[in-house]
Amino acid sequence: MSEAAITTAPTELESACSAALGGAAANWRWLMSAAEMAAEVSGIWPIVRPPEALRSRGYPRVATRTPGAGAESVRVARDFTAATLQRWGVADRSEDIVMVVSELLTNALRYTVPCPGVAWPRWPVRLGLLQPGPWVLCAISDPSDEVPAPREPCWSDESGRGLHVVESLCDEWGCTSPTARGKVVWATFATSPRW
Repeated sequence: MSEAAITTAPTELESACSAALGGAAANWRWLMSAAEMAAEVSGIWPIVRPPEALRSRGYPRVATRTPGAGAESVRVARDFTAATLQRWGVADRSEDIVMVVSELLTNALRYTVPCPGVAWPRWPVRLGLLQPGPWVLCAISDPSDEVPAPREPCWSDESGRGLHVVESLCDEWGCTSPTARGKVVWATFATSPRW
């Protein structure tokens, strides 16, 4: 689903996010395509509780960051993710979520940062975290139109195992259909509910 389609027809989750953020559109709307796909794949989203009940408990929670392309970007994203999850009180799966963010961001940077002399893509790589209830969605948006797929590396290969790590640590993962702005690779994690 394109970002334009999402902004023209707000979903219940998008409306709840807008209300939680004081109506600020900020730079989180790109997360909605991943959240909608996660809902469809997992069958558990959006949370069935009424938005008023979620808001009274501080849900949904949204955090985004646009990492740079430097060598420190992945470490900074891991630190941002760990700090965000700690602030949200998500302890159960925080190490798994941090590792998946690291793997997905590494892939995005590896395949979208241009070689020297090549123009930078128009759309940035972005990191988003969304907690609409007892679940966390982590997502990485990048301008590439290549859909990630796990591959079977040779035992001597130094890379190629990242998506296997992602599959083993999260509950569900996927990728939105590429658009002119790229794609969003996402993963979901059940966390212990504090209801």
